[in-house]
Amino acid sequence: MLRHALTVLLLAALPALAAPAESGQLDASPSLFTVMAAINAAGYRAEWSSPNNHPIRMAVQAELAKRDIPSLGPLKEFFESHRKKNDALELSQYISFALSCNGPPAFEFITRDVEVPPDAMTLRDLSRLLAAFYKEGNIEDLWKRSQPAIEQYIARYHEPVTDAVLQVNGYMRQMTSGFKYRRFQIFIELQAAPNQIQTRSYSDNYTIVVTPSPDTRTFDIRHAYLHYLLDPLATRHQEILDRKKSLVDHALRAQALSEAYKTDYLLLVTESLIKAVEARLDHRPGMIQEALKEGYILAPYFSEALPVYEKQESSMYLYYKEMMQAIDVVKEDRRLTGVEFSKDSAARPAVRMPAAAPPVAATGAAKTLEEAEQAYGSRDLARAKQLFLKTLEQTEKRSTHASAYYGLARIALLEKDLDAAERLFQKALDSEPVAFDKAWVLVYLGRLSVAAADRDKAAEYFQSALQVEGATEKARQEATQGLELAKKK
Repeated sequence: MLRHALTVLLLAALPALAAPAESGQLDASPSLFTVMAAINAAGYRAEWSSPNNHPIRMAVQAELAKRDIPSLGPLKEFFESHRKKNDALELSQYISFALSCNGPPAFEFITRDVEVPPDAMTLRDLSRLLAAFYKEGNIEDLWKRSQPAIEQYIARYHEPVTDAVLQVNGYMRQMTSGFKYRRFQIFIELQAAPNQIQTRSYSDNYTIVVTPSPDTRTFDIRHAYLHYLLDPLATRHQEILDRKKSLVDHALRAQALSEAYKTDYLLLVTESLIKAVEARLDHRPGMIQEALKEGYILAPYFSEALPVYEKQESSMYLYYKEMMQAIDVVKEDRRLTGVEFSKDSAARPAVRMPAAAPPVAATGAAKTLEEAEQAYGSRDLARAKQLFLKTLEQTEKRSTHASAYYGLARIALLEKDLDAAERLFQKALDSEPVAFDKAWVLVYLGRLSVAAADRDKAAEYFQSALQVEGATEKARQEATQGLELAKKK
């Protein structure tokens, strides 16, 4: 029987949940979470009624409405004075700020590459207001309570993102995910307007921010990862590429091409190469002509060069120079002279969007389970318990039963009924749980065993959690920390 104080156990685990995400390539950011909570409270309403919003966006605002937050008035004034006509640009400036400051509890600005107005007083004011909002609104509490929903959403991305990165690494013959001293990071932010992908490159950090979407934005994430790998190679070999720069005159005729590519030749070269790589990876040769019509003038050359690359043994890192040297300016100029570029720039989205299809709404036991998790996240434990129990009655599916038992076990922990919690976690483990639930059930059982001074059993649970294929990065971190604790004498 477990007879140790639950409070000590839970408090020991909370700092790990609240800490900024630094080790995982796929995670959530407390800085972004705070900034999005603040601008939503201040009046950010882009896609407010969209069915693709995550419930967390409204749930956080409902909680904030109950709290006394003196800094909210000045935050609303700041937000109104920096409104943008375009919703994407409005969100963009605050994402830039969140990624350029050192995060809670302070929000000190640490880089100059940010899209908010550049005067120092404005930046200091925003930092000060966010620090006050974080404290007065008790955002740390909301961040911790949102972790189960965030983790579940991240788990949805884990496999497709891993597959996309491995696919690119395999094609590039890249042994690791990038280069020494450079970092590729994906943040999921559930409070922002849905269906957006935003990328930032600050110093040696390449960051993607993904908002809620009906599908996992794997194509866009893979596209950004290709930029992360290929952008440095263009810079490294700029001298060679500059000798071919006369070709950019053809791109200037392409009305559908963004000005960013017309003014940044290296970016145009990299994007043309990426279009060709994507056509090879997806077995869609027709993409090359589409890319050319849009203005990616070197896509046809790279489409012809990549099969040669594939037949030799070098990695893209080593072969890149040879491929760029082989660009025949006269031949490409002749190819491009007769091209009629597309004139319809409005029809070309800046980022590849998911198919226009309504999200599939959960029904039956799945819907009840979803509602139970939302109630648990809002700490309406009585309703959550009722819904988890109802889930058990609505289906015979064992993995769904496991999710319900997992929910009931967490409620038992909060109610300090350790015996019931242990029993329910074990029932969840015996009910064929999905990877997300299984890993966390094992972590919780490990923690309970530590509290009961059964370190051998705890180590066994934590080790099992680490072996769960598809476990989230956060669950692995908690299992690793628990294993170290269990091994201490």
